[in-house]
This record gives sequence, structure tokens and C-alpha cells, in this order.
Amino acid sequence: MSASGCIFCRIANKEMDADIVYEDEEVVAFRDINPQAPTHVLVIPRKHFAGIKAAEAKDEAVMGHCLMVAREIAVRDGLAERGYRIVINSGAEAGESVPHLHVHVLGGRPLSWPPG
Repeated sequence: MSASGCIFCRIANKEMDADIVYEDEEVVAFRDINPQAPTHVLVIPRKHFAGIKAAEAKDEAVMGHCLMVAREIAVRDGLAERGYRIVINSGAEAGESVPHLHVHVLGGRPLSWPPG
């Protein structure tokens, strides 16, 4: 999928509405439209790359920034003490449905292990 056809790129570029909870020059975070927990936020880089498998060494800083923003969202949503999960799916069998790197922040209820 090209960046022009990517739903997450359209959200990052404000071409589609989303419940945005954080944004800066590098990333955008918004509530998932099909939440799997009371808190379910997606953190995406503004730069399009088709999942973690397409990330390169030059993407290291933005990937780390995505994780730091995910942690901040967990703190803001009151999950830091209770616990939360950060997930990056890679490929169809792992549940990746949009080929644009995205970090899931999940919490607000007990999460089972193993996932899936």
C-alpha cells in the first residue's frame, strides 16, 4: 500500500477524523475505533513505512519516540501503576491489518497471557 492510500497517513495528515490524544512533529496517537481494552491507543509515525519489517536503521529514533509516547499515554490514562501492554504486530498472522508501523497501548482491565 502506498502512503497516499494509507488510512493512518490520512489520519496523520488530518484528511480523516480521529480521536487524537497526542501529536508532535514525528508521531500522532489516537484512540482505536475498535478498542480491545478500555484504553486502546495507536501511536504512529507520521512517516509512512509498512510496519516494523520495513523499518531501517535510520528509523531508530522515531521508533524509540513511538515507545516513549506510548509510555506517556499510559501514564496520562492512569495505567502506569496498574499495568498496561504495548504491542507491535507484524504481518497478517500477527493481526496487523494496516501496513503502517503502529504501536498499540492497551490497558484498563486485566490482560491475559499469552495474548491471542
